[in-house]
Amino acid sequence: MYKNIIKRLLDFIVASMGFLFLLPVLFLVTLLLFLANQGKPFFFQVRPGRHGKLFKIIKFKTMNDRRGSNGQLLSDKERLTAAGSFVRKTSLDEIPQLLNVIKGDMSLVGPRPLLPEYLPLYSKDQNRRHEVRPGITGWAQINGRNAIGWAQKFELDVWYVDNLSFWLDLKIILLTIKKVIVKEGISSDTSVTMEKFTGN
Repeated sequence: MYKNIIKRLLDFIVASMGFLFLLPVLFLVTLLLFLANQGKPFFFQVRPGRHGKLFKIIKFKTMNDRRGSNGQLLSDKERLTAAGSFVRKTSLDEIPQLLNVIKGDMSLVGPRPLLPEYLPLYSKDQNRRHEVRPGITGWAQINGRNAIGWAQKFELDVWYVDNLSFWLDLKIILLTIKKVIVKEGISSDTSVTMEKFTGN
């Protein structure tokens, strides 16, 4: 009942209220990143959702589009702007995804939506992370976020799928607020973002 009906209803209500409440913050961050990223405050990318169905995720753009002499994008570290770094550390880059939750592409809580190119690389068990809607935050996010490896991250995602409940979602939301305040697990040990998944 909760997984199939109540969770979606709560997602819609809470995301709608949250979006309206955060509109002033949304406006200020949009303006800040508009100036920092040469008029490109938002970042759109195709991601797989529930059952692998593709959708466009919206986030604040925290990196610019600077390229090297060979025409290739510079590393994440080199492209991360000062404004973008602040937005990432405070997790403000996630706010626009409330629109994805309102639309039904995402949930407030669930496994993070990753890149479509990873789909053929998952094991059968890892692919079970797509049995539920992806989330803005999730069990893996409060247990390490980008500071843990892929194998552990996927184990935590599947554990969430098997143990999904209202009380678990509430616990994850409360612990996410704590993580944002203390700024834990923002980056991996070797990168400002997470290294790409290359398979098992």
